[in-house]
Amino acid sequence: MANTKSSYKRIEIAERNRLRNKAYKSTVKTLMKKTRVAIDSSTTENLSSVKTLLSLTVSKIDKAVQKGVLHSNNGDSKKSSLAKAFKNREVSLKI
Repeated sequence: MANTKSSYKRIEIAERNRLRNKAYKSTVKTLMKKTRVAIDSSTTENLSSVKTLLSLTVSKIDKAVQKGVLHSNNGDSKKSSLAKAFKNREVSLKI
């Protein structure tokens, strides 16, 4: 266990940051899942609502990267996979 005042402070800071990071990661995972489900069940009529959900998800991913919760490559990978899924669904609906 910690012996000095500064080490106690570091433990408190680490716990605070862990909880904040957990909240960001949970939000990103939830939005990713909701977006995937929305993309898979989308029709030509509700494609615009899926696009707004995708925009919100990308925004949250960018915010997590900015805060240092996710690595930039990880964030780019998540955004790319969602964009690819959306584009494939969009193309399949147009045919």
